[in-house]
Amino acid sequence: MSVPDIKSKLDAAGKKISERHIYNILVEDGFVRLPRRDRLEKGTIVALPKIKALKSEALADDAVATFSANAGGVMILAPYIAKLGIDKLINKSRYPETAQLSKCNAILSFIALKSANIYRYTADDTWCMDRGLGLFAGLNVLPKTAWYSSYSSRITREMNIGFLQGLAKIWSKHNLLSDTANMDFTTIPYWGEDEHLENNWSGTRHHALSSMLAALAHDPESGIITYGDSTIRHDDESNTAVEFLDFYKKTGNDNIKYLVFDSKFTTYENLKKLDQNKICFITIRRRGKKIVEELDRLDTKMWKKTRVPMSNGRYRWLNVHEQKVVIKSYGKELRQIAITGHGKIKPAIIITNDMDMPVADIIRKYARRWLVEKTISEQTHFFHLNRIMCPEI
Repeated sequence: MSVPDIKSKLDAAGKKISERHIYNILVEDGFVRLPRRDRLEKGTIVALPKIKALKSEALADDAVATFSANAGGVMILAPYIAKLGIDKLINKSRYPETAQLSKCNAILSFIALKSANIYRYTADDTWCMDRGLGLFAGLNVLPKTAWYSSYSSRITREMNIGFLQGLAKIWSKHNLLSDTANMDFTTIPYWGEDEHLENNWSGTRHHALSSMLAALAHDPESGIITYGDSTIRHDDESNTAVEFLDFYKKTGNDNIKYLVFDSKFTTYENLKKLDQNKICFITIRRRGKKIVEELDRLDTKMWKKTRVPMSNGRYRWLNVHEQKVVIKSYGKELRQIAITGHGKIKPAIIITNDMDMPVADIIRKYARRWLVEKTISEQTHFFHLNRIMCPEI
């Protein structure tokens, strides 16, 4: 025993002797210091037997059990999944299944982790013992880490696209989609072997890094992200808007009238394709030196005061100059709206092929596109969208 241990024993026996006195006695009798030991070697703790994790099994429809859970809050999503028929859509999808776990069990297992604030699902797998997460997926407990990796490798882009199209039909059926889709890119960092990846700018980290570039479409009214593609490469980045339109046509819905995105999202040639498909677009024109100089030379009388409503019910006055322009790569007249008085040094320049919508409505519709960045950030944080669990979105 160590000196402190000996003193504890003597104290318990009513012998009040200092540690220094004990130490002196041991030294006089030729004892040397004990080697450094952990608590288990000292015998102050007892090694507990390892708890064997349960094997994932589907719950019977009439199963009744009482248990405690740390993550039972995910069950709040269950009524919405049932009401919208998302579970039925999963069962009709092309996602893989096994004899033990159905398609619904599998996909809900992923959703359970995405919704339960599991920061790194491979670092700490105690969540696979939580009965609450298992109940959400229709299982006694969630599968282990290795199962997620194995299942992910069997999922293809085509499976996900088919599922997203089915979801779009559900959103449309329940009137959850407006006539506008806001589109934006987001960067998903990747920390593994990155030879096959390109460098993309990460706004959260303020530098370019090896990552996957994902395109997302967001409904400004409901906040639903209706489309995702994480297979974007630099050479086809500008075709994303057209590819989204093709995706949406296959859903059988025709409610999309407006696409709103920033200036770097696509090319003028693709804007022409959107116009040919009778889609109105609203985007920002890149400010060249010549364009800015032309606006600076305008007489102040050519600028009009326009009152634009804000989200808080108030209004803001902006200076607006509207004109028709012809861009060579587009080949037709476009409506150009220059805006000042919004806190920017240089004017913002909106271009659109909608010739009839009031100026204030166009400005407000584009301003709401800025909310997509906030929405993506919120959903990335809440649902961990940038924590890769599948090879493709």
